Amino acid sequence: MVKEKKKKIVNKLKHKYRLIIYNDNTFEEVWFMRLSRLNLFSVVGSGLILFITAITVLIAFTPIREFIPGYPDGNMRRNIINNAYKLDSLEHELEIRDRYFESINTIIRGGTPLSYENSQDTSIRYEEITFDKSEHDSLLRQQIEEEELFNLSILAKTTDKTDFSSIHFFPPVKGLVTNSFDPNSNHFGTDVVAAPNKLVAAALDGTVNIATWTLETGYVLQIQHNNNLISIYKHNSELLKKVGNHVTAGEAIAIIGNSGELTSGPHLHFELWHNGTPIDPEDYIAF
Repeated sequence: MVKEKKKKIVNKLKHKYRLIIYNDNTFEEVWFMRLSRLNLFSVVGSGLILFITAITVLIAFTPIREFIPGYPDGNMRRNIINNAYKLDSLEHELEIRDRYFESINTIIRGGTPLSYENSQDTSIRYEEITFDKSEHDSLLRQQIEEEELFNLSILAKTTDKTDFSSIHFFPPVKGLVTNSFDPNSNHFGTDVVAAPNKLVAAALDGTVNIATWTLETGYVLQIQHNNNLISIYKHNSELLKKVGNHVTAGEAIAIIGNSGELTSGPHLHFELWHNGTPIDPEDYIAF
């Protein structure tokens, strides 16, 4: 009995049906399709599987996933990374504070505070370490000393400005210089304040080789020019060019802004580099 029931069910699934579309006026057969319940279930099931797969791929590999409630967007992820850095720094500062308080308590009790700098490994006796010169080391030292004996290049002054008199630099923006070039304080460019939403222009003809966003300097764009010159534009609110784009002098490449952590207000941080060395932009450009 069970087998007969199963056979009946299988036969029902395989039983063919015909779907016919007639012309309502002439009763002419326009289109027909033969199908069974099994075929219908297979087509519907396959369609559902493809639909679910497509939705899953869209959510997993496209920005659509950011619209899902509870999923962090780009700004939230950057804040999470920033907070993780701050938490790590805070833990380090708390550890230093605890060590300080521990040393104070030890001094109050009349003891000697522990020196954390020298307490890492007390098994090493530095007075027992000897440095012997090898034969190869002595020969190398002698060779270098002989080569440098009459070399006057080490006495040459490198303070002269690079001559770019034949090159016309286009000012990226016209505004007020608030912070000048100062390599001693690791400030390798010039900060220029201009009107909000002011367009930033390329200083020379060249090709964009960096167009990205960083946590410290926000939207950054870098252009490679001839004569091994590189210009860098930082803290923009929006970039108008992509990597690989060729730009001409004076062409708009970005919009001035206040992006990044290392900024105190809307301005452009502009840098010029020649042969891997930063140069003062104010020596060649009137902002």
